[in-house]
Amino acid sequence: MAPRDLEELVVADAAELREWLRLHHATSPGVWLALTRKGGTVTTVTWQQAVDEALCVGWIDGQGRKRDEETSSIRYTPRGPRSMWSRRNVGHVARLEAEGRMLPAGRAAVAAAQADGRWDAAYAPPSESEVPGDLAAAVSANPAAQAMFDVLTRTNRYALIQRLGAVKRAETRERKIAEYVEMLARHQTPYPQKARPDPA
Repeated sequence: MAPRDLEELVVADAAELREWLRLHHATSPGVWLALTRKGGTVTTVTWQQAVDEALCVGWIDGQGRKRDEETSSIRYTPRGPRSMWSRRNVGHVARLEAEGRMLPAGRAAVAAAQADGRWDAAYAPPSESEVPGDLAAAVSANPAAQAMFDVLTRTNRYALIQRLGAVKRAETRERKIAEYVEMLARHQTPYPQKARPDPA
């Protein structure tokens, strides 16, 4: 199902969201969940509350969009078998487990990630991400790629780091790095951006 075709879900508070997820997490393909904006009266559910409840049942948050003046909408869907974990969410799971809030489906998603290595490979948030040495070396060896890398937006830089971090096999990693260098040398980026290197 395309993201735009998911149903909208509006609940009064986090308790109602938790109950909805408990009943529907195994059968629903996902929802656009209404979250409160400052001063809103439609719902009291915040982004962090929604993330917590989603983690408890093995779901994950996705893209967002404005809904109206009082609410925004965030896409929440069941976590896929190849979905990467963030270190932030790993920490949230530890807190939720300590609070006794994790449900069987959430524990199953965690167990699957621990079993296939995704748990240990959890990526850092943008503020803590560092460029891997092998990527930095390959980029620096290509002046055109380095020039583009130097003007990357934070989003594009983080996308390269995160995507490379998701690769498990050494030979695949080498191939990906070569592809990224070629992409940067052509002044292309994972996501659109206006900034380009100054003409030589």
